[in-house]
Amino acid sequence: MPPSAIDPRFAQPGHPPATIDEFEGVRFLHLGTSWVQGAMRIAKPDTIELEYVQMMMMWTLFQRAPRHIAQLGLGSAALTRFCHARFPDARVTAVELNPNVIAICRALFGLPDDDARLTVREMNALDFVLDPANHGTLDVLQVDLYDQDARGPVLDSVEFYQGCHDCLAPGGIMTANVFGDYGNYDKNFLHMDQVFDAVVWLPEVHDANVVVLAFKDAPEIDFAVLYERAGEIRRRLNLPARNWVNGLKEWMRDHA
Repeated sequence: MPPSAIDPRFAQPGHPPATIDEFEGVRFLHLGTSWVQGAMRIAKPDTIELEYVQMMMMWTLFQRAPRHIAQLGLGSAALTRFCHARFPDARVTAVELNPNVIAICRALFGLPDDDARLTVREMNALDFVLDPANHGTLDVLQVDLYDQDARGPVLDSVEFYQGCHDCLAPGGIMTANVFGDYGNYDKNFLHMDQVFDAVVWLPEVHDANVVVLAFKDAPEIDFAVLYERAGEIRRRLNLPARNWVNGLKEWMRDHA
């Protein structure tokens, strides 16, 4: 089904318009093109529909009780909704440049209004990560930054990833979706490697999305512990965390 007609509520000038389509009970977000920018199962809005977005939660293997989680690029608000609902002791911050995305998420994708724990900021993600006021404040940073063309991450410079690193508190973790032209993968991995203490990624899923884990401080990897935590995550969050551990094990075998 093609994206819906443009609704003037979600088409402020100066930014790509936000549109939707629906198929088999799933609502998809577009930015005026056929590229899918996010999805929500209408009957289960607090679950994460897309596999690669589920993988963005891999940090739960290492961070069990985050105090502050941030999302750069709101998409269909899947990660923001999920973290706000499932981590009641954490503050959640979402950064999104396009006001049309914020408006459609609030109207059609179940994004709650700001409250004592949730803040949605309309701003450039680069400005956010370079702001010294944000440095050292995040336990988790989730980065999924794409424009309407989805050719590659909108921000992928060493300066940007250094800012992401600087926003993390000690022991903090970034997950990032690297999608688009194949040349973007190596560039992003290289730039992250220059900044973070350890960088790993899982095999490609869902139309060439590759999810990267970047650690401010390299962790000790004990796969017995990770599989135990994966079971807890499956029970508590209903996420396929055992698959993530298998992927990490495969990555370490291939990059030993």
